[in-house]
Amino acid sequence: MMTGIGWDMGLGGWLWMAVAIVLVVAIVWAFASSVSARNRPAVEDAAQILKARFARGEISESEYEQARRLLGI
Repeated sequence: MMTGIGWDMGLGGWLWMAVAIVLVVAIVWAFASSVSARNRPAVEDAAQILKARFARGEISESEYEQARRLLGI
């Protein structure tokens, strides 16, 4: 007769252990994400975003100028 928990936990025991591990990983990931989110600015400056999009070629020159006028930059 074996006492304590051994390798014979059965499927239910392994399943609950896997669920516990997933929960711990999810909690650690959520905490790490919230810490990194606090360290960066909440909202980037609209002018910086607009300039970056134009530089990457995501918007045309006319779209860039129109957005500048709308934002009052």
